[in-house]
Amino acid sequence: MRLLLACLLLATPAAWAAHGYALWGDLKYPPGFDHFDYVNPAAPKGGEIRMVSGLRNSNFDKYNPFTMKGSAPAYLGDLLFDTLLTGSLDEAGAAYGLLAEDVAVAPDRLSATFRLRPEARFHNGDAVTAQDVKHSFDTLMGPYTSPAYKTLLVDVAGVDVLDARTVRYRFKRPNRELPLTVGGLPVFSHKWGQGKPFDQVVMDEPIGSGPYRIGPVKFGKDITYVRDPNYWARDLNVKRGTDNFDRVLIKIYKDNTARLEALKAGEFDLMAFYSAGDWARRVNGPRFKSGELVKGEFRHKLPTGFQSYVLNSRRPFLSDVRVREALGLAIDYEWMNRQMFYNAYTRVKGIFGNTDCAATGTPDAAQLALMEPFRAQIPPAAFGPAYEPPRTDRPHDPKVGGLRENLRRAQQLLVQAGWTVQDGELRNAQGQPMVLEYLDSNEGGARVVTPWMRNLDKLGIRLVYRPVDFALYQQRLQKFDFDITTIAYQGTLNPGQEYADLFGSKAADTEDSGNLAGVKSPAVDSLISHMVGANTRPEFLAACRALERVVSHSHYLLPQWYSPVHRLAYKAWRLQKPDVVPPYFRGETWAMETWWARQPPKVK
Repeated sequence: MRLLLACLLLATPAAWAAHGYALWGDLKYPPGFDHFDYVNPAAPKGGEIRMVSGLRNSNFDKYNPFTMKGSAPAYLGDLLFDTLLTGSLDEAGAAYGLLAEDVAVAPDRLSATFRLRPEARFHNGDAVTAQDVKHSFDTLMGPYTSPAYKTLLVDVAGVDVLDARTVRYRFKRPNRELPLTVGGLPVFSHKWGQGKPFDQVVMDEPIGSGPYRIGPVKFGKDITYVRDPNYWARDLNVKRGTDNFDRVLIKIYKDNTARLEALKAGEFDLMAFYSAGDWARRVNGPRFKSGELVKGEFRHKLPTGFQSYVLNSRRPFLSDVRVREALGLAIDYEWMNRQMFYNAYTRVKGIFGNTDCAATGTPDAAQLALMEPFRAQIPPAAFGPAYEPPRTDRPHDPKVGGLRENLRRAQQLLVQAGWTVQDGELRNAQGQPMVLEYLDSNEGGARVVTPWMRNLDKLGIRLVYRPVDFALYQQRLQKFDFDITTIAYQGTLNPGQEYADLFGSKAADTEDSGNLAGVKSPAVDSLISHMVGANTRPEFLAACRALERVVSHSHYLLPQWYSPVHRLAYKAWRLQKPDVVPPYFRGETWAMETWWARQPPKVK
């Protein structure tokens, strides 16, 4: 084995070790930088932040966040597990050494070698070794974890332990993103759950190397993460000014109403809001008037993501692109934004919104070259102007129209697809009525979907609202047992192999994958492959933009809306934030990572 590794070392092209890795271009921060620009390096340590999770289900029944069954506590993965590399909140497509003191990517991009820091330690005091890195990767690729890992890491050929502190990832093909991908994988000790199948590692406390450990737990009520005073990386430049709270308390409530009332009662310190209606009408009360609680809107430059109505094209009624387009024409977003959302939202237009990966205008020569081989399988509209969601706010403009014109167009599409209205119901040639189910676990979801239901009823389509608890909702999505639901996909500035899990043909047949829409398209598979394997930035952008055109014009996802700001209600007298707001942050994790507890005034 040693001889084989020696041969591998000799056969691998020489690579320069660096303090970080940038997907395109140069790193913002030079070697030996002191701290990230958006933190306060002198932030005091201590105190507590009490929060609620923004997840639909904040309760938990396991400590293992990587297995498929059950729910782990919110933020456990972020706080307990370190990674080889860590990104910054003011730079896209780049990461710097955390567990790894350096990374070397081979000139042919077929491998990435990481050298571990000698001081890196797990919570049990053991050194983090290359064998632990390999063990973590092998476990995540095993039979008991989400299939998304297999899709994400499909181009990883293997992991070699070169010595106690050096590990090499080998890749099946050149892929600029893979060093960032493998560098961002969680690393845990091989002693965690040792001797048991990984799916039986349920309530065993994780042995990670992150800044926090699990502290007091009141099941069904709260969980406290306790800062490790001996955290090995506390003085590293990538960690300076972060992880400032001694305790992070995550409280659990049964629904959004209970959370909001608890906030008003002063039971915790910070809450993120995702409902414009709640933010405008319900976030008020004596503590807000007195200034004890404040409302803050923090603008970000994150991708829009693609929060959408997901149409399960596996269902016979939703397999025709004309039917899916017709359903989208019945959405009156402009009315909803005006009457229900206080004009707080902007319409999502595609899967890469607010990034330079978004398609604009008509496809250029580079995009057409990728799309032409699949012309017969791609909707003709994809070869024209970039997708724009239908609008209803200009009824006298023939290029825009209003709801009536949109419903008329929807009716024409349905007729073309073989559906006609009979006795007030839309029926196909076999006489089957179009009855669809909207699956939801969100409190208050019926209010948002009702306007769409009313418009669909005008077309003879019955949309049945089906509320279920989160456990059943999760189970049905894992098995693709639904017609329509809403999913808020987080966007990325660096799309890559993860899109094969969202839209790849193989994922469409893999339960618990991210391909909820059931996309099975050779064109989409090819475009994702070109995106992942691009050698230059222009090649990458051409593949991204072509992919957005094909997915958008196929109407698997009916775009909803997004907010360009993060809304946080918090106790300003207990919490203090840095002066600089980074461009690429998520509200709750930004507060946990970079804010700090205000110190009590000194008594003279």
